[in-house]
Amino acid sequence: MLKRVFVAPDPGRLRLYSATRAVVGIALAVAVCGLVGHSLEAAIVGGLAALLALFTVLDPTVRGQAVTTALLPAVGIPVLAVAAALHDHPLARDAAFVAVVGAGVYARRWGPRGHSLGVFAFMTFFAAQFLHTVPSALPELYVAILLSLCASSFVRFGVWCYERGRLPAASPALSQERGLSRVTTRQAVQAAAGAAFALGLGQMLSDQRWYWAVGATWWVFVNTVSRGETLVRGFRRVFGTVVGIVVGFAVAIPAAGAPVPTALVVAVSVFGIFYTAAVSYSWMMFFVTAMASMLYGLLGVLDASLLGLRVAETAVGALGAVLAVLLVLPVTTHAVTDEWIRRALHCVHACTAEAAARLAGTPGADPGPRVAELETLLTRVRLAVSPLVHPLHFGRERKARAREVLTLLDACAREVRSLAAVASDPDASHDARLSAACWRVEAAVEALTSPQDTRRASRPQTAVQHAAEHPALAHLHDLERALAAMAVPLQREGALPG
Repeated sequence: MLKRVFVAPDPGRLRLYSATRAVVGIALAVAVCGLVGHSLEAAIVGGLAALLALFTVLDPTVRGQAVTTALLPAVGIPVLAVAAALHDHPLARDAAFVAVVGAGVYARRWGPRGHSLGVFAFMTFFAAQFLHTVPSALPELYVAILLSLCASSFVRFGVWCYERGRLPAASPALSQERGLSRVTTRQAVQAAAGAAFALGLGQMLSDQRWYWAVGATWWVFVNTVSRGETLVRGFRRVFGTVVGIVVGFAVAIPAAGAPVPTALVVAVSVFGIFYTAAVSYSWMMFFVTAMASMLYGLLGVLDASLLGLRVAETAVGALGAVLAVLLVLPVTTHAVTDEWIRRALHCVHACTAEAAARLAGTPGADPGPRVAELETLLTRVRLAVSPLVHPLHFGRERKARAREVLTLLDACAREVRSLAAVASDPDASHDARLSAACWRVEAAVEALTSPQDTRRASRPQTAVQHAAEHPALAHLHDLERALAAMAVPLQREGALPG
C-alpha cells in the first residue's frame, strides 16, 4: 500500500515540490515565532497557520492564491477571538463550534477560496480547544498567525512560486438547485448534525479532549460529496489514526518532547501529509496522527491513555459523520460519480487538443497544465468510485464495472501523458493525420458523455493506419480504443450506480 503511494503518478512533480516547500515554509514560520520570543503555544498556532495556508489554498493561479492567503486572517482572527471568549462558557462554546462546522462546509459553494477559508476557520477554533486558549493569550497568537502567514508566503510566492494549473472544485456543480436541494447546503446540514453528535458523545468520553471527535467528523466531510465517499473516508480516517498511534508509542512517548527528535518527526510528518494527501487519505491521517503525538509530547501531556483516547474520539467522530450522511439529507453516489467521470473525459479531450496544437506549432499551446488537471480529476473519480470497489461492497457486478472504468481512465491518462511528452519534444513534427485523430477522440468523448449517443460510442473506432509511423498517432490510437471500450461499462444502467 505504501509502495503504491510513492510510485503514484506525479506530473510536473507537483506533489514533491508542494511537500518540500511546505516543510521549508512551516519551518521558517516556526523559526520566526521563536526568534521574536513567542511561547510554545504561539509557535504551534503559527506553524498550524502556515501549514493550513500551504495545504488548503488551492486557487489555480498565483494571484488567486495570494488573495486567498491574505483573507485567511480576516476569518481566523475573529474565530479565534470567539473561541477564547467562550472558553469558560461550555454551552455557548459548543454551539459556536457546531455553527463554525456548518458554515465552513457551506462555504465550499464558493469554490477553492470558500473551501480554504472554511477550513481555516474550523482549524482556528479547533486549535483554541487544543491549547485551551483564553482571552489574555490572544494578542500573542494574533501576531504569531500574521508572522507565520508572512513567512510561509515568502516561501510560497517568493522563493518557490509555481501555479498548480486548473483544479476542480471539491464539490461538482451537479445542478443549479437551491436551498436544501443544493449539495453544499445538504452537506453543511449533515456536517453540523454529525459534529453535534460527535461533540456530545466525545464529551462523555473526555471533558478535556472531546474536540478530537469533532475534528474527526470535520475531516471526514472535507472533499467528500456522496454518502458512499463519506462512509469509506470514515473507515480510512480510523485506520490511519490507529496506524499513526504506533508512532506515538514507538517514538513520541520515548522522545518525551525532546526538541531534536520532535522536530525531525514533525518535519517528516509534514512532508508526508502533503505528499500523500492526493493519493491516500489513510496515509495522510497516519502522518497527521504522528505529528499530533509529537506535539502532545512537546506540550508534556502525552501518555498511553491519551493515545488510546485519541483512537476512541476519532471513532466517535467517524461514527457521527456516517450517521449524518445516512440519515440526514443523503446524497447518493450515482450522480456524483457520473459527474466526475464526465469531467475527466472532457479533460482527456482538452489534453489531446492542447497536445495536437503544440505539435502544430500553435503559440502558447501547452498540454502540461491540462495533464495535471486530469490527474487531479482522476483522484476525484477514484474517491467517488471508492465505495463501489471497497472490500465491504458486496455488489460483484457493480464492483467489476467500477474497476473496469478506473482501469480504462488510467489507460487514457497514461496515453495522454505520453502524448504530452511527445508534443514537448522540440523536434516533433506536425502530421496532418493528428487533426483527424483528435476529432475522433472528441467524437468519442461526446458520445460517452451524451446519454443518447452511448450506444454509438460502444462501436470501436476505425484503427488509425500507420500509427507507428508517428508516436503521437500511436498514443491517439490507443486513446481511441480505451474510450471505445469504456462505452460498455458506462452504458449499463446509465453509468456507475451507487
